[in-house]
Amino acid sequence: MRTTATTVKLTAALAAAAALTLGLSACSAPSDTSSGSAKKGKDADPTAKLVVAASPTPHADILNFVRDNLAEKAGLKLEVKEFNDYVLPNTATQNGEVDANFFQHKPYLDDFNKKNKTDIVPVVNVEIEPLGLYSKKTKKTADLGSGATIAIPNDATNEGRALKLLADNGVIKLKDGVGAAAKLSDVEDKKGVQFTELEAAQIPSRLADVDAAVINGNFAIQAKLNPAQDALALEKADGNPYANFLAVKKGNEGDPRIAKLAKLLNSDEVKAFIEKKYNNGAVLPAFGPVKS
Repeated sequence: MRTTATTVKLTAALAAAAALTLGLSACSAPSDTSSGSAKKGKDADPTAKLVVAASPTPHADILNFVRDNLAEKAGLKLEVKEFNDYVLPNTATQNGEVDANFFQHKPYLDDFNKKNKTDIVPVVNVEIEPLGLYSKKTKKTADLGSGATIAIPNDATNEGRALKLLADNGVIKLKDGVGAAAKLSDVEDKKGVQFTELEAAQIPSRLADVDAAVINGNFAIQAKLNPAQDALALEKADGNPYANFLAVKKGNEGDPRIAKLAKLLNSDEVKAFIEKKYNNGAVLPAFGPVKS
């Protein structure tokens, strides 16, 4: 345990309570526990603490590295809040309970904003986690046929990625042209496969209950899976649109603290940290602006 850590970990119970609280307070002003100064965006106090919501691995790991090794020299006070789901970080960012988040890719954010009428925007790409197909019951995709059960993420963007990965590796056949936007209704030939849709974070713990599962890279790491060695199939990184980025509520892009953090997250030091810590191909640096 780091003695300098300011990471706040939410238990499942707290997360559930937080979800209810956030839902009730969505139209109200942030509470006294809200992060940062009263002024936002370019007028924010550059000396105020910056609170960033993140998934534990690799996002919080990367932010903790920045906090412990780079932030002080850059004049940045950084606090990391860990969340174990894909909803609360955006809700907390929208409500102003945190200043930013780091856990998601553009297709997921676009879908979230549309469904929830939020206005969160990306700032800078940081890394990518290839999606993988894993199994404790078989060692090749050819065995996944009639009667096989496969767990896939139940959110729209990651479900589409999962179906495309399965189609690219011959497990199923999709309608022509749907690509990563695929839905279950776009599966032309399931080849007898039965799908179980689960929240992405729950899938690793259910891996033994199904014949195979498509798991997001960050959750694979948390489950101590090695993508390079354990995956039956793995997304290619080249040309992959699913880079994870730092994000803020629209209007806060000009916050001087956000500018500092964005620069640090795209630094040579962070690149070296990612390549050393995740040398199994589970996480790859993907720096630069986010494509619209």
